[in-house]
Amino acid sequence: MKLRSAILLILVILIIDQALKIWIKTSFPLGHVSDVFGLSWFQLYFIENPGMAWGMELGGNWGKMLLTLFRLVAVIFGSWYLVKIIRQQYTKGLIICASLIYAGALGNLIDSMFYGLIFNESRYHQVATLFPEQGYASLLHGKVVDMLYFPIIRSSFPQWMPFVGGNDFEFFSPIFNIADAAISIGVITLLIFQKKLVRKKEDEHQETITTNSPVTDQAQIM
Repeated sequence: MKLRSAILLILVILIIDQALKIWIKTSFPLGHVSDVFGLSWFQLYFIENPGMAWGMELGGNWGKMLLTLFRLVAVIFGSWYLVKIIRQQYTKGLIICASLIYAGALGNLIDSMFYGLIFNESRYHQVATLFPEQGYASLLHGKVVDMLYFPIIRSSFPQWMPFVGGNDFEFFSPIFNIADAAISIGVITLLIFQKKLVRKKEDEHQETITTNSPVTDQAQIM
């Protein structure tokens, strides 16, 4: 897989991610937006995440800045790593997974770096505008826009269960964005198919030759 193909994949994901985020933020207040195709288990639900995945925060303005800087370092490292595995001709699958993770990290980095500058604040009864006179936060302190929500199962734990009996239960409760989805797909695919993906093309080619080589009596003797 060539570098330009990886860049094209990254750009496609990045454009879709940012277009959806900007549309949501400039068109709707915080909260429920709509049921997609009328399905209650597939919703657009607008929230803003000031921290990491699952809403975890480092705490305060310094924590937010450190998180954004960490994302920036991760993207810089990802740029180097992506070029490296392409030049060293690793498998197409590994390059695609790395491109997905890179695109997702870059998408959320744009939010946390610049959204505080280019938007005013979204509220439950207020729609944000793009390029206001003053943004809602300074550089590196933006919030990540999330909107994809899949509450597939809504129920409650049985009363007999200790600690959680009678409490509400929901699957799948996290609200995320296209960038998060790209990262998750890339990471999960790598974890499942690590042995097959994390190798060079020449290793894959050599294994194919070895596997397909006919086994003769002479070869067995040698």
